[in-house]
Amino acid sequence: MKIVITGADGQLGYDLKRVLGPVHKVIALNRKQLDVTDEDAVKWTLMQHQPDAVVHAAAYTNVDRAEAETEASYQVNALGALHVASACHMLNAKLVHVSTDYVFDGTKQCAYTEQDMPNPINIYGQSKLLGEKFVQLTCSQAFIVRTSWLYGAKGANFVTKVLEKARTTSELTIVDDQFGSPTYCLDLALMIRELLETEHYGLYHASNSGVCSRFEFARRILQEAGLLQSVLLHPVPTEQLPAVPAKRPMYSAFRHGAIERHGLSPMRDWEAALAFFIRYDYDDSALRKQERGVR
Repeated sequence: MKIVITGADGQLGYDLKRVLGPVHKVIALNRKQLDVTDEDAVKWTLMQHQPDAVVHAAAYTNVDRAEAETEASYQVNALGALHVASACHMLNAKLVHVSTDYVFDGTKQCAYTEQDMPNPINIYGQSKLLGEKFVQLTCSQAFIVRTSWLYGAKGANFVTKVLEKARTTSELTIVDDQFGSPTYCLDLALMIRELLETEHYGLYHASNSGVCSRFEFARRILQEAGLLQSVLLHPVPTEQLPAVPAKRPMYSAFRHGAIERHGLSPMRDWEAALAFFIRYDYDDSALRKQERGVR
């Protein structure tokens, strides 16, 4: 297939290129090459490329800044999704729209299914949910893929931040009352590739299997990196940390009913995915150069 990736310079975009590139013809577009908030540009660009499918990974993802930059968040996450979905409908192209666990309020206290009612508690989640609705109403050949706690080899994320801090400090304070399903971008990209080769359109929850707290996640990160003995971890409740602009869902783990129902390959458990990432995919050369004073 000929596949367009939006937001191709992001951490998921990086792994989508790695996974889709060897199998399909990929046109990777970053924000400079395609501003999804520009309806005419989206239509013109996709008309020029005539893709069989689009993976819409472009998003406004700064959760706290979105509380102040509300319009920008909605322009990208909601209207951007509408523009891409409209163009895909016009071209009769498949669409994978990437969404988030932040469409939920986190009060369920057990894993969310695709049938659970969304109730976002911050602007980011609200804008992403509206984007989902636009896609559902506009494009009949759409896969809406919600994911959670993403990390990968490209860009900053919880895993890379924990490892960076562990090399510069002997103590870390991590919340122990926020629970979710960590997701390795490479595994998500593989799932999206498999999904694109089907016609099982609809809503999917896609994360590595299992659930953990942020504290448990950080502990396993340090353990896999061989740093657990040199860093003292302090578990604290969210309320004891400095306030941030956006509320977070306290429990946003996923069940993967749609993946199971359609016989798709299950994503591995989060511990195995994390171990693989740190062993084979995490590049800490820049950090090591910094420690040695190399510029």
